[in-house]
Amino acid sequence: MSTQAVIMAAGKGTRMKSDRSKVMHEVAGRPMIEWVAKAALDAGCDNLVVIVGHQREVVQEHLTRQFGDRVAFAVQDPQLGTGHAVFCAVPALRDGASRTLILSGDVPNMQPETIRAFVAAAQGSTLSVMTAVLADAARYGRIVRDGETLRAIVEHADASPEVRAIREINTGFYVADTEFLCTELAKLCAGPADNAQGEYYLTDLVAVAAAAGAATAWVLDDVAQMQGVNTRTQLAEATAWCRTRINDAWMDAGVTMLDPRHTYIDADVQLAADVLLHPGVQLIGATTIGEGTTVGNGCVIEDSHVAQDVTILPFCHFEQAHVENGARIGPMCHLRPGADIGPQCHVGNFVEVKNSRLDVGAKANHHSYIGDGHIGARANIGAGTIFCNYDGYRKHRTTVGAGAFVGSNSALVAPVSVGENAYVAAGSVVTGDVPKDGLAVARGRQRNIEGWAKGWRATNED
Repeated sequence: MSTQAVIMAAGKGTRMKSDRSKVMHEVAGRPMIEWVAKAALDAGCDNLVVIVGHQREVVQEHLTRQFGDRVAFAVQDPQLGTGHAVFCAVPALRDGASRTLILSGDVPNMQPETIRAFVAAAQGSTLSVMTAVLADAARYGRIVRDGETLRAIVEHADASPEVRAIREINTGFYVADTEFLCTELAKLCAGPADNAQGEYYLTDLVAVAAAAGAATAWVLDDVAQMQGVNTRTQLAEATAWCRTRINDAWMDAGVTMLDPRHTYIDADVQLAADVLLHPGVQLIGATTIGEGTTVGNGCVIEDSHVAQDVTILPFCHFEQAHVENGARIGPMCHLRPGADIGPQCHVGNFVEVKNSRLDVGAKANHHSYIGDGHIGARANIGAGTIFCNYDGYRKHRTTVGAGAFVGSNSALVAPVSVGENAYVAAGSVVTGDVPKDGLAVARGRQRNIEGWAKGWRATNED
């Protein structure tokens, strides 16, 4: 039996206190709606319809970019409840899918294997609801049973004190016979919404199916998976659970984390075995870390590739950077977009690299800015060196040849090149090319005035 999925994602989420659509808030580097869509597709759904409303263009653009034509959209405007939301999706449902899975776009941690188990258990029923038993059922809809037989779901706002005492709740996940769903939603939304909130409840269909003896309930054991997000606090709770699951999976794969509670790894990060992560590390976006690499305390690495056996000392920040085998980076180094650090290079404390290549064994160990440059193999960039790459209108490139030595506190004014094995004297401002094996001295000549300091002190002490 083929199954398609409908995701309810039209609401603004007023309790988030945000202009952004609630489902676009991120959990471990992905918007919540992406987690839900991916779980449904990974669980084997053939077709995916997302019900959008608030900021629908943003939601549609993101999901289309991620999943292409595997996802379709339906618009709910105005928003008149969950039953009305799914009714808006009916025109986009496929006739060939005999069952329709209904999910909430603000429940990011529901796992594909859980969805598969729920769908399998729902075979033979017209409508099945995923439930959970909570110590505090709060404002969730309550599951009403007659013995083991499911009879109805009563929303909290419409529930009596006796019903509110029930601890089994509706998680907001359903599997329905597609023909039943389409027929009964049309009936539901044709009449008045006769309830406390004046909305069309999807849960009203449970009583219809139950009256025919075809409604079932499937109890979710791991209730953390059903954590919905309506507030910033709940977003943090859902994120914490997701990050714990990510970290546990990487440790099982051979990654060492000295303090997993304070190690933050996004969903799309890739790590090799024997990576060592110190406390406070953040790995963001499409970052990859190679085997045997150590990442020190407080490092933030975003959308970057780090190869094998790299040592990254504490408090470095990488953005769209590339670091090759055996390099040593930091501490407190900033690799900006386009930084390309070759094998065995050293890039040290308070060095900033942007859009520049360092060839094998090159070194820039202290307090330097390297922008729009190419540094040859084994070249040394002295402390305080600046690549002056911007003239106020355009960026220009600097080339330092293999084996060259640039003395401390020098400024290389681009466009300029320093030849292979050349030297630049400390404190120079280099505005012209330096030939291979040459020496550039571009500074004022020192002049000593005998006795000057003694006279200066005598004048000022009087």
